[in-house]
Amino acid sequence: MRPLETARAVDARSAAATVAARADAAFVAGGTTLVDLLKLEVETPALLVDIRGVGHDAIADLPGGGLRIGALATNSAVAADARVRARYPVLAEALLAGASPQIRNMATVGGNLMQRTRCPYFRDLASDCNKRVPGSGCAALGGRTRTHAVLGTSERCIATHPGDMAVALVALGATVRAAGPDGTERAIAAEDLHVAYGADPARESVLERGELIVAVELPAVGWLARSRYVKARDRASYEFALAAAAVALDLDEDGGVVRAARVALGGVATKPWRAPEAEAALAGAPAERASWEAAAAAALAGARARPDNEFKVELARRTLVRALAAAAALPEPAR
Repeated sequence: MRPLETARAVDARSAAATVAARADAAFVAGGTTLVDLLKLEVETPALLVDIRGVGHDAIADLPGGGLRIGALATNSAVAADARVRARYPVLAEALLAGASPQIRNMATVGGNLMQRTRCPYFRDLASDCNKRVPGSGCAALGGRTRTHAVLGTSERCIATHPGDMAVALVALGATVRAAGPDGTERAIAAEDLHVAYGADPARESVLERGELIVAVELPAVGWLARSRYVKARDRASYEFALAAAAVALDLDEDGGVVRAARVALGGVATKPWRAPEAEAALAGAPAERASWEAAAAAALAGARARPDNEFKVELARRTLVRALAAAAALPEPAR
């Protein structure tokens, strides 16, 4: 049995300073991912810093519009918030598509953003994994890869990022706020928070040691209310995505032409995957199925599949087409 200390932080600064000072320390809030990894001995911290008492759990309107969601707000609270459901429906839908009600009641926004891959080789101590032990190799490359990534991969790692919420945040153009040991906050674009596993499997985000996510900020953009999240998976609940799409559309006054779009993919990439090629294909295009299909083709043009997961390319295309069609069918958002 491994000895394990716990400490309760009173504010974000002290929590960040404690973790920054010890390489064997980790933050814990809802614990919905960390506890699993502790049981598997994939994660072996000697000190857990409980951050549930540091605040940052409110959901508040920002001056000039937008919304600030505290990192310790639960997934259930965010999904149920009337402002989120009305102004950013893609986020509420993504949260409700994840896990189970019991887990959503415990899981926090910050913890959700920092959850780790469900790659079975990462979670199996007997398998080589460059993410778990840098330089050891990647057992997935010669193993079963049905659930693995087709975008952002390399010969070092093909693990899939597991999140739903993070994909929606990328589509919304959200900003992540992180506090360091000195108490200062920095702003990170949601699409820049995660690092593609293929580049450096052991590094999963741009956060430095001890940095703590304290909030997510959503922009005051009216047309983000025309947004949808579509998730394809093996079963209807409590299952990770084989492919997912988060989209937002800005249509002209007649609803016939796309003025702008935001597109992000989940379940198929090593990080929440923004698809600027799809967005470019949609800008100025008619709001019709042919445009959705062209955008989907552009989004997956760079995919690198393996025999076990080649189906994901077509599945992701179809999922994106469904999401775009669903968003286009929504009523005109209030300006």
